[in-house]
Parts: sequence; C-alpha cells; structure tokens
Amino acid sequence: MALSYDEIRRIHRLEKSTSRLADAGQDFYSELEDFLAAEKQDYLASLKDFSSVKARDFTNLKRMAEEIFALRTKKVLSSALTASRTQEPSEDRMAVQEVKLYRDVISMLEKHNRILDGVFSEKGRGESGKDLNTLSVEILSEVPEFVGTDMKVYGPFRKGQSVSLPAKIARLLSSQKLAEEK
Repeated sequence: MALSYDEIRRIHRLEKSTSRLADAGQDFYSELEDFLAAEKQDYLASLKDFSSVKARDFTNLKRMAEEIFALRTKKVLSSALTASRTQEPSEDRMAVQEVKLYRDVISMLEKHNRILDGVFSEKGRGESGKDLNTLSVEILSEVPEFVGTDMKVYGPFRKGQSVSLPAKIARLLSSQKLAEEK
C-alpha cells in the first residue's frame, strides 16, 4: 500500500483518537520516508514558484508525521511495560522498527524487574545468586592497598584485574578513573 496525504491524515486521526496502534503496516516507516522524500522535492520545487499552498501542505505533513511517530512510540512503550508485567507480549500492528524497540524495552524491563526480585530474596541476592550490593569492576591502573569506608582492607589491585567490590567502593574507584564498571 503506497502512502498518500489522505492515508497519513487517516493514520494521524486514528493514532490521536484511540489507545491502540492504528494498523499502518509493517513497512510504515519505510513508506513514510519515501513519501516524505517525494513531497519534499515538490515542496522545494514550489519554492521557486513562490507557492504557499505546497509549503503549507508540506509543513502540515511534517507535523502530522512527527505526531504519529510520537504517539506510536508512546503506545509501543506502554505496551512493552504492560507486557513485562503480564508476561503476555503482543506485537500486533507494529512496524518493523517498532517491533525492535518493543523487544529491546521488554528486555530492559525484565532486567530491571530482577532488582525487585533480589530485594525480596534471601540476603539481598538475586535469582543468579549475585549480591546486589556489590559491583564487578575492571581495574584500570595499579591501586595500592587501602581501607574502605566499611573499615575493611582492599587491594592491592593490578591493572586489568577484575574484582567484585561493595557498590560504594566500586563507584568511588570508578569516579577516580581507577576502575570501570562491567
């Protein structure tokens, strides 16, 4: 289906009036890009003729495309948040680019939700058994032995060494450019 000004207006109207994604097709953004490129050429040609009608049409078209993009993005993010909670993903009516965004966001939300799982598990440890109060860092330069804020002795560490440290100490070393979080 080739896009037209009327089709974009229809999609824009649907996106504004419903909470669900309008059925724009999987190749919507590719088709929109092609259509806008052609319309831009007409617009640039109309500048030579001092045609205000084409300029106004192109400005309206650009505004509608930006609003469609913003509305659809908001709906995809909302759908991903719902799916991460209900474990019922649905990629209905999404363009190819939106499916990728949707999957990436769900993946990030699943990682984020593990924090809560770790809070309620034994001794602050997540499902993986990893202590949520420590961070793994790679040492960037030689660090002599030192006493941490918890009055424990740490180090010495050599450049390139990977160590697991209390989060507060790992962040302190990172802020001093002596270590980098993994």
